Amino acid sequence: MSRSTALPTDVEPPGKSPGKGLGKALGKSLGKAPVEPPGKGPEKTPTEPPVEPLPEPAGAPLAVTPAEPPAETPAETRAETPAETAAPAAIACRDVSFDYGSIRALADVSFTVQPGEFATLVGANGAGKSTLYALLSGLFAPGAGQVSVAGIDLRRHPTRALARLGIVFQRSTLDGDLSVRRNLRYFADLQGIPSDVARVRIDDALRRHAIADVADRRADRLSGGQRRRVELARSLLHDPTVLLMDEATAGLDGPSRRDFVAHVRSLVDALGVSVLWATHLADEVRPSDVTHLLDRGRLLAAGPLAELLERHGANDIESLTTMLRADPAGGARRS
Repeated sequence: MSRSTALPTDVEPPGKSPGKGLGKALGKSLGKAPVEPPGKGPEKTPTEPPVEPLPEPAGAPLAVTPAEPPAETPAETRAETPAETAAPAAIACRDVSFDYGSIRALADVSFTVQPGEFATLVGANGAGKSTLYALLSGLFAPGAGQVSVAGIDLRRHPTRALARLGIVFQRSTLDGDLSVRRNLRYFADLQGIPSDVARVRIDDALRRHAIADVADRRADRLSGGQRRRVELARSLLHDPTVLLMDEATAGLDGPSRRDFVAHVRSLVDALGVSVLWATHLADEVRPSDVTHLLDRGRLLAAGPLAELLERHGANDIESLTTMLRADPAGGARRS
């Protein structure tokens, strides 16, 4: 909003005409003959030459029309704040719980993943990671709590929310009888992507994920690393904003695992996607990663891993988990 400018004190009040300009008004006043006192005739004096009016100053006239006050902002517009216009969290869980019969699998889990963030969900086998992913992907409905994807409530608008998700599960879900290209085309058809658009996206995905040389190979003849890349390419065909990776390196050898993790990390910058990476392997987590520590269905702590280790005096994720399990109240949750 522009700052209001104080008007000069000699400006005409609103509603009155400013006249023909200060210069002409002054000239008219100076041009009048002096008035004689009553009862006396005019004295003969040399005739004075008429006074010429002062010229109008160049540019805008000196008489300034008062500026109109700014229009009143509607109440609903004034209520908006910068926070309301900011992008919503890529993933938001609020007090999520889930039971398998009498077994509590998740208990009051709350966390967020921010747009463009590579976040990790770390926990031992049986911690509840896969159950949480089943809730995030809409396979299960939470017994309590709320899940939203890109600001869309998953329970109220499942189709819209799931359209923003790309998912790679722990177990391969490729059709082994189909080629790589046909697997991708089948998924594109399921997503309703027009054939001409799908063709371009598939060709781009084959190049981006370095699987163009196996595009016509049957999926059951791929190596473990190649299958993971095909599933990753498939999960991104419909242009999601959030990527869920559930123990995606399971079964890969060391070099293939490191290569695949680095490749997924590169997509955060290249595509602008947000990633929630679930793992039980400490070497897949960088010190700067926002880490959500899940243990026995409860979220013990959340924040950059290096900060969590330093705050609690722990040397690694395993010792940090042990300390927080004994003292759950000591966990620091990221706001």
